[in-house]
Amino acid sequence: EVQLVESGGGLVQVGGSLRLSCTTSGFSFDDYDLGWFRQAPGKEREGVSCTKNSNGETVYADSVKGRFTISIDNAKNTVYLQMSSLKPEDTAVYYCAARNYYYTAGPLDPDEYDYWGQGTHVTVSS
Repeated sequence: EVQLVESGGGLVQVGGSLRLSCTTSGFSFDDYDLGWFRQAPGKEREGVSCTKNSNGETVYADSVKGRFTISIDNAKNTVYLQMSSLKPEDTAVYYCAARNYYYTAGPLDPDEYDYWGQGTHVTVSS
């Protein structure tokens, strides 16, 4: 059974930090890109960051560039999202997802991702 399980969400004050984790199982971790997405109340799902299996390239949405960092622990089949300088507009449900290495054009396009976690809530208080 394919599983992606997010953890680390919670309530944080403006300017604070959180580290999200996503542990995976049931698929060949090395054959997939790993990405983070989020969906805020009343808004569409948004690509946040991706790390590519093919070359290790990382991609970030402009809204989080310089504040968020994506990383991988291959031995643990786990992807992380370190978030700092958090803003109220970062409030959302955060999802991790896996995309087969074949896809290279749209690393922040949710339609290209095959497997999804259930999400973890992040609330940033103003």
